[in-house]
Amino acid sequence: MGLFSQLVQFLFSGLMTGSIYALVALGFNIIFNATGAVNFAQGEFAMLGGMLASVLLGWTGLPLPLVILLAVAAVTAVGAAMERLAINPVREADILNLIIITIGASILLRGAVMVTLGKNAAGLPAFSGEAPIRVLGAVFSPQALWIVGVALAVMFLLHVFFEHTILGKAMQAVAIDREAASLVGIRVGRVMLVAFSLAAAVGAVAGIIITPVTLTIYDAGTMLGLKGFSAAVLGGLGSNAGGIVGGLALGLLESFGAGVVASQTKDAIAFLVLLVLLFVRPTGLLGRAEAERV
Repeated sequence: MGLFSQLVQFLFSGLMTGSIYALVALGFNIIFNATGAVNFAQGEFAMLGGMLASVLLGWTGLPLPLVILLAVAAVTAVGAAMERLAINPVREADILNLIIITIGASILLRGAVMVTLGKNAAGLPAFSGEAPIRVLGAVFSPQALWIVGVALAVMFLLHVFFEHTILGKAMQAVAIDREAASLVGIRVGRVMLVAFSLAAAVGAVAGIIITPVTLTIYDAGTMLGLKGFSAAVLGGLGSNAGGIVGGLALGLLESFGAGVVASQTKDAIAFLVLLVLLFVRPTGLLGRAEAERV
């Protein structure tokens, strides 16, 4: 494979993994905007989506599209239950306390999956076959197209939801000023419930579409969540557009870094970028610096 073909290969790989990071980052941003807290259980939503889809397919033998819908619905319900049972009762607590609760929820979900679904890696069949596709000398699987395509579709639907629906605009209002939103009649508790449900659904979709390529296991959400958080910070925590940009940028950095430097550097790149950005531009690429009047 020539140099140009290798670069194209790295580009395709980076866009595929970057699309997953972007979806996970969007989940972080949705909850951050509604609560002001970082949900460190977001990676577990993705893991749970892949694990449940694999188990349901094996247990029921239902068509794959129906299995995917059931898995997404189940994870959405888990996200809603997490908000009602763990977050809503203490929603007026300090942000640090809310973050600690999400870490506890992450550990609980990971342990529950390990006990009930087992420690073995789970997989799903490719959505449209496994015959490789060749483009400009590079080779990639059809599932890569599904990953990028589904990610783009989810991003578009989220844009429509936030910009053109009453509930979406209410969520934006809460993100800007929770107290003012409450004063004009917006039910903040309902917005938080929708935020957790929506973030869980987005995470489940990310976990399901990547499982045919990488498989998934009970502890896969930890690293995926950290990568998604790095992407959210890279783009600007709280900015949906920034989450998309940060996810794609991180995926490309990982792909080209692993290909050009060494494959062992892949996981380190995300955290190196995060550390550098926190020193250079803490607000992220598309984040806005805020000034506080005193």
